[in-house]
This record gives sequence, structure tokens and C-alpha cells, in this order.
Amino acid sequence: MKYPTSPFSSNLKFNNAPVDLSKNNISGELSIAGCTASALVKEFGSPLFVIDEADFFLRANAWKSALQESFANGKLYYAAKSFISIEIVKWLKALELNLDVCTGGELAVALAADFPTDRIEFHGNNKSVAEIEMAVNAGVGTIVIDSFIEIERIAQIAKSAGKIQNVYIRLTPGIQAHTHEFISTAHEDVKFGFSIASGAAVAAVEKTLTHKSLNLIGVHCHIGSQIFEVTGFTMAAQRLVATLAEIKEKFGTELPELNIGGGYGIAYTTQESAISPQDVLPALAKVIKEECARFKLALPIISIEPGRAIVGPTTTTIYEVGTTKSVTLEDGTIRNYISVDGGMSDNIRPALYGAKFSAFLANRESASEKISSRVVGKHCETGDILIFDINFAADIAPGDLLAFPATGAYGRSMASNYNHIPRPAVIAVKDGAARTILRRENQADLLALEVTQAPRRLS
Repeated sequence: MKYPTSPFSSNLKFNNAPVDLSKNNISGELSIAGCTASALVKEFGSPLFVIDEADFFLRANAWKSALQESFANGKLYYAAKSFISIEIVKWLKALELNLDVCTGGELAVALAADFPTDRIEFHGNNKSVAEIEMAVNAGVGTIVIDSFIEIERIAQIAKSAGKIQNVYIRLTPGIQAHTHEFISTAHEDVKFGFSIASGAAVAAVEKTLTHKSLNLIGVHCHIGSQIFEVTGFTMAAQRLVATLAEIKEKFGTELPELNIGGGYGIAYTTQESAISPQDVLPALAKVIKEECARFKLALPIISIEPGRAIVGPTTTTIYEVGTTKSVTLEDGTIRNYISVDGGMSDNIRPALYGAKFSAFLANRESASEKISSRVVGKHCETGDILIFDINFAADIAPGDLLAFPATGAYGRSMASNYNHIPRPAVIAVKDGAARTILRRENQADLLALEVTQAPRRLS
């Protein structure tokens, strides 16, 4: 079994030498970029995030090319929250993409990778003074304003630094995206942005324009995540262009940029189909160009922010089965519980959002019958369920390996140390070779923050 990959190649050179696993290919095993599951686990341990480097480049270039076909001067921002590391940032730099960060920590990774700061935008609904100072002093290209407090905060910090800071204003267009409530971000009752309908958006523009240390270059919105319908994106675009027209009419200012966010859905199970760049970008181009013509606006520079759509499908999590258990349900049916050596600490999405995944036997093929099964983690939590119900091989046994595709987004980035379990390594694979880009945590890491300190009185 082999995931389809592209023959894409790059001439990037890396400092750490990869491990050659190409000679370990065994028939019937899962192979990712020429590396078998068992060879990867033998070399790097389990659980394991395995990212297909060539696939990452392929998907990033697909979104970049489609954007440029629809908008010649369009800018693609990779959303760091989906997954970021120094090595990933180096890839983005080589791809000549832009980077969207939303915390000082994500910005620190970008700076450590020597990413061009003028190609960074800084998001967040509660950016601290220290984070804004860090962004301004680093020369971050654009800061996205999310509240009236931030207008004053960013203006004062930029003024003190003797700089004029480019900013967007994040708008809430009142779109009810068809996705989980926790990842829907553009309806009215939400923590992000300024409402268009209430007039807060125009008021925020007016306030921003009073500050000489702020250069308002555009507006931004993000309607949510894991969205498969194009309609929500086009409706949001219509409302944002109308707002640009209102800003021009009221303030005599035609803003040159429009960032329409991301949220493009990917396939997590065999029953789903991802939204492609060709599905959404031509439709957006048609609407934006028509609306700009209708309002007599010049076509702004259009930006998008795919993160999950780039990194999500590139990564597979590999687990080792520890125990299995048959449970008789109240109706007399039997369910097989398959326990793996990870769980909600490396994939919180099923517990948090009810997200669904597919899983495959990775180290061998099985001809046994498939029975009702549940894949669970090792945490002391009843809700530590990775797959609620799946028909899986009846002969699954301790030592078998399971592969969960499409875990590149929000797996490692939302991972925790719940139950004091170290977070897994991230391994990049390409052309039959593998290398660590984030090492596995160990127990020393878990103890590193412990402090023995005498109490002291506070004034």
C-alpha cells in the first residue's frame, strides 16, 4: 500500500543528513515517499508524525499557482497555526510564500528561521503589548487589528518606535459558515473582528485613520475552517468589497488590499472530498472583479491564508497497537477496542470537534473479516477516542501499526503533555529517505520546568 505522491523534486539542501529507508520496502506495508511504516517506527519510535516533503511543496505550489491565475498579484499566506516549525518556515521561504502568525511564539519560530519579516502578517484577538512590540520592532509587514483597544495599542507602540505600521482591519461579515461552531468565525456572536452590520467596522476604519503611526492598507476576514462550500467565501467577498466602497465614499480612501482568509476544507476520511484551488479561487475572482467594477473600485491585491489545505494532507500519524479488548454491548453486539500508544494528546480534534478520521493497518495486509471497532488512546479519559466506529480487521494485535492520514494540521500544533506523555517527533520523508525536523520529547523535557524555590513575600 502506497500513498500517491508526486515525482516533484527540489534542490534544497539541509544540514541534517537523512536516514535512507528505501531498501526496507516490504510488500503489503504502507509506504510514504518510499519509506515503510515499520522502518520509520524502528528508526524513530512511535507515535510518529510523518510529513511528505514533496507533497507539501506540491500543494503549496498548487494554491500559489491557482491564486496567481485568478489574481495576478495575489499573495498567499501560510497559516502558521496549522503547523509550524523552523524547517517548515524554511520551506515557505524557499517557496516564496508569505506567513501568517497569531502569537509571539509563532513569530519567534519565523524569526529563528530568518524568514523575511515584511512577508509576515500578525493576527490575534488579544495581542499583548509585548507581542505587538516584538512585531513592530521585527518589522512585521502587516498587523491585523481586531479591536478598538488594539488600534490605540498598536498606534502607540509604533509611534514610540518611530515607525509607521501597516495594518489591516479584521471584519466580521455576518456569514454563517457550514462547519463546527467552534471553528466558525464570521457570524455576529464571535470574538473576532469588527461587525460590518453594526457599523463597528466603519468606526474602526475612522479611528485607525486618525493615527499617523498607522497605515491602513486593507481589510481582512476569515469565515471559519474546514469549509467545503464556495458560497460562504463568495458572500463574504461581496460584503467586503461593499465595505471597501463605503470606506472610499466616507473617507475618500481606496484601500489597496483585501485579505479573504482561508478555511478551505480537506478530506479526513474516505467519504470526504477536499475543496480544491480550482473550486474556490475562480469563483472568488469572478465575484470580486464584478463587485469592484460595480462599485467603480480598482481591483485590490487579494490575499488568501490556506494552512490546513497545504499541510493537512501531507502528514500521516503512525501509532503502535498496545492492547485490544472485545466489549459486549447492551444489544448483544460485539465491539473491538483497539488501544494505541497516543491519543488525544497528539490529536485532540475528535474530542474537541467530533472530527472523523480514517485509519489503516500500516505494517501488513490482512485477509481477516472486518468487525466493528473503536480506536482509542492511552489517556485516562473516557473521551480519548480517535475513531468512534470503524470496521477494522479482526486479527489486529499488539505490535501492529495503524496509520491515520491527513493529520498535518492541528495534530502536532495542538498536541499536549496530558498525563505527562511526551509529544511525538515529526519526521520529513522524501525519495526513500527520512529525517527528524522536530525531535520526540522525553521525560527530561517534562521535568525541565520544575522549580524548587523558597517562598517570598510580595509587595
